[in-house]
Amino acid sequence: MTTRTPSDAPSAVPSGTPREALPDAAADVRELRRFNRFYTNLIGALDYGRHLYTPFTLTEARVLYEVANHPPVDAADLRVSLSLDAGYLSRLLGKFEDRELITRGRSEPDPRRQRITLTEGGREAAGLLEERSQDAAGSLLQKLPAADRARLVAAMRTIRTLLDEDAPQPPGDRAPELTLRTSGPGDLGWMVERNATLYAAEYGFDLSYEALVARIVAEYAEDFDPRWDRTWIAELGGERVGAVMCVRDGRPGVARLRLLLVDPAARGHGAGRRLVDACVEFAREAGYGEMVLWTNSVLGAARRIYQRAGFELVAESAHHSFGQELVGQDWRLTL
Repeated sequence: MTTRTPSDAPSAVPSGTPREALPDAAADVRELRRFNRFYTNLIGALDYGRHLYTPFTLTEARVLYEVANHPPVDAADLRVSLSLDAGYLSRLLGKFEDRELITRGRSEPDPRRQRITLTEGGREAAGLLEERSQDAAGSLLQKLPAADRARLVAAMRTIRTLLDEDAPQPPGDRAPELTLRTSGPGDLGWMVERNATLYAAEYGFDLSYEALVARIVAEYAEDFDPRWDRTWIAELGGERVGAVMCVRDGRPGVARLRLLLVDPAARGHGAGRRLVDACVEFAREAGYGEMVLWTNSVLGAARRIYQRAGFELVAESAHHSFGQELVGQDWRLTL
């Protein structure tokens, strides 16, 4: 029987932060939230209906942009990538369909999924949105002196680099090398400590989460079979910054990805993607036919990594765990 646990914890706490320093993270969280409120209001000032002179709300414009720039796209992919309620998205797509901006049909790879395609009118609307949003952003930047504009652009690039798993490193930066290796003595204990510390700081998980991770790691060590099980450790400049497990799920031919962990120090280096790719490649070579995982909806960075690796969301359910109200998600990948 497989005990479920969140599978990823990208966190804002720097690698190596001692436990006694964790309360200081509250000030960082407050500053991040202040910035978020400011930027949300700034984006609101560029309102799509009022300032761009279009009939679309900001959410509607985001959906049109995704469909136009990431074809082919399914409704389930839109819901996950934009974090939209399924019912709300369905009504929004119905509105687009009534206005002949999109068509909906069955996805060829999976008839259970709904493929979204822009009509000619939809492509024109998306093109107009792009043109006017470019003009609005340009007008905002033109208000700044050249030196301040350069500072702003550099700061925005820094934010993306630090917070986006796949953001490219700024040119000229000599980043330490990211390497992957299989686990050795002490690594499993480090995984327990790091999972507990990061989840407590980032999501407020209580002691029950650390107990769960400890049980999972202990079961892995006791039942380890190198033919079917493997753990990888990511290192950046010789320091541990990430980990992931591939284990038997208990059903014939099914592997389970577990305890994907990416430390903030590894953000922008592709650590999460490389760990998941290593896990999937091992499962294929071992002869598994399917890989599954369970995570929570709050872990947005992890979900994007799973999507890019080809995993599909197959089920969701609300639950109360680790002192929090969460929405669990089951993902599956056919190997």
